[in-house]
Order: sequence, then C-alpha cells, then structure tokens
Amino acid sequence: MVKNPFISVISQEENKGSVEFQVFGFTNKIQKLTSHLQLHKKDYLSQRGLRKILGKRQRLLAYLSKKNRVRYKELIDQLDIQERKTR
Repeated sequence: MVKNPFISVISQEENKGSVEFQVFGFTNKIQKLTSHLQLHKKDYLSQRGLRKILGKRQRLLAYLSKKNRVRYKELIDQLDIQERKTR
C-alpha cells in the first residue's frame, strides 16, 4: 500500500464530517475489501458491501463536484481516483 500525503492533511483538520474525510475513509475500505476479494472470490456478502461503499463514495464525489469543483479535482488527484464520467 502506498503512503498517502492526504493522511497528514486529514489528521490536522480533525473534521471528520467533511466530504473529503468521508471519501478518504471509503477509499481505504474499498482498498481493503478489494484485496480481501482477490483471495476470497466467492465472498458474495463482501462483494455487496463493496458495491454499497462504491455507491456511497460515488454519490459523495458527485455532490462535491457540484458544490466545489476545485476541491473535487484536488481530492481525486490526491487519492488517485478516476474522474466520474458525465453525460
């Protein structure tokens, strides 16, 4: 796992309700579940949990992109997340 410089920014802010903090937490959970599912391919409950967390993160990112495009761009660059496709 790669050291993320975003961790220090988050810990200094201590704003656990911010969109950035929530997306960061969901990203960590997604990485853990992804590595778990590589070993346990038939763990369907974990697959469902992963899909739910992905949906939550996607909705939060959509909210952030509507409210503040600059913060959205910084966050996806820091967390190395693909930008969502717009219609």
